[in-house]
Amino acid sequence: MSGLTTLTPARGGTPTATSGPAGLTVLPGRWVEGWDPEDRAQWEGGGKQVADRNLRWSIFAEFLGFCVWQLWSVVVVWLPAAGFELSTGQLFWLISMPALVGATLRIPYTLAVSRFGGRNWTIVSAALLLLPTVALAVVVQHPGTPFGVLLGVAALAGVGGGNFASSMANITFFYPQRRKGWALGLNAAGGNLGAAVAQLAVPVVVTVGAGTVLNLPLAGWVWVPLVLLAVVGAATRMDNLTAARADVSAVLAVLREPHLYVMSLLYVATFGSFIGFAGVFPKLLADQFPQFSAFQVGSATLSLAFLGALVGSLARPYGGRLADRFGGTVVTMGALSVMALGALGVSRTIELATFPVFLGQFLLLFAAAGIGNGSTYRMVPTIFALRAGEREAHHRPGDVGAQRAASAALGLISAVGAYGGFLIPQALGRSQVVHGTYEVGMLWFVGAYAVALALTAGVYLRMSRRCGVRI
Repeated sequence: MSGLTTLTPARGGTPTATSGPAGLTVLPGRWVEGWDPEDRAQWEGGGKQVADRNLRWSIFAEFLGFCVWQLWSVVVVWLPAAGFELSTGQLFWLISMPALVGATLRIPYTLAVSRFGGRNWTIVSAALLLLPTVALAVVVQHPGTPFGVLLGVAALAGVGGGNFASSMANITFFYPQRRKGWALGLNAAGGNLGAAVAQLAVPVVVTVGAGTVLNLPLAGWVWVPLVLLAVVGAATRMDNLTAARADVSAVLAVLREPHLYVMSLLYVATFGSFIGFAGVFPKLLADQFPQFSAFQVGSATLSLAFLGALVGSLARPYGGRLADRFGGTVVTMGALSVMALGALGVSRTIELATFPVFLGQFLLLFAAAGIGNGSTYRMVPTIFALRAGEREAHHRPGDVGAQRAASAALGLISAVGAYGGFLIPQALGRSQVVHGTYEVGMLWFVGAYAVALALTAGVYLRMSRRCGVRI
């Protein structure tokens, strides 16, 4: 059997350390000692199978996290039909509140991996998803629920957004530098797909067989069995790495690194755009093109809003793979350029009210954001390896300190980037309330992407040429 062997109980039922085929030591609590994916003998002798097994369950748990994180972006569209009387501003707050909380939680979630272990924290973070799903199922049954209560339950969904940071901080330790772009891209894409699946599944679940009364509580209950499966899978199939353990103070030392803040801004532009537009896309479709926003399939309703998150999610690993080959800087610059053109195109088609062109431009924007997500994330390990003195930083991760710094940075950068999920709905809501159109808000984003493009070229393109390393 490839991979690590199962812990063997000693006499009296206490687990003892065992050795796996890769020559690794498994300690009690599924802690793996001696992990070094850059050691080709270890990697080819079973290490790859261990990494892939952890990646699969990490993707599943993160996928559910995104499903829960995006629930309110879909449920909001159905609240008026369920009897809730809410203003436009209140609806946009329900969309953006999970993103605000999720972004903030990503900071402690990142530190939790080094403190408790990747496997252990995946169990806890998956179990926490039961809180927002059950709470949503309860409150949407009562149209008279005060807005403050709805907002509090929407905030609980932020725990789903925190999962991404801990998952990415954990998985980066499992793969060699030459494969990080693809592995991190797959991990992120699997999670990002949760946004698409939630936007596809929830309208079907709440309308199928419902007749004239929506089954809105099912939007929460449907995820409970899957969450329980993720908890059990993480407990029995994932591992903790001793190499990933570090003092919190050592992890926080990365806050003194200037590139943390530059990359955070770039990630706001790429991932922030993906999660922000994914959250607001169902409402934009319902507001601008209600006749095309949903279709009846039998007794169920199918929304086209899932297409944006789907395209962005599927594009993400290819952004990582392109960055593996060409360097993340040039790929990110290309992605930001296309995003600016896509946002400009969307602003024009809103005015023209041409649905096929509007949808095409928005999907182009989502695809470019997905590619930019993967490429910016691939830049981080290279930057920190280079800062640690590794001259072949695109292919080698540097010492353990550099790897831990990169892991912490990935989580912290993901936290800052996720605030885009709050800013974009708020900006578009402001544009609609003040100017009576979403067009002005889209033009704001064109300017933001132009600034991010200039920043990437000015810092990392110059740095790459100066050091002779693909960043």
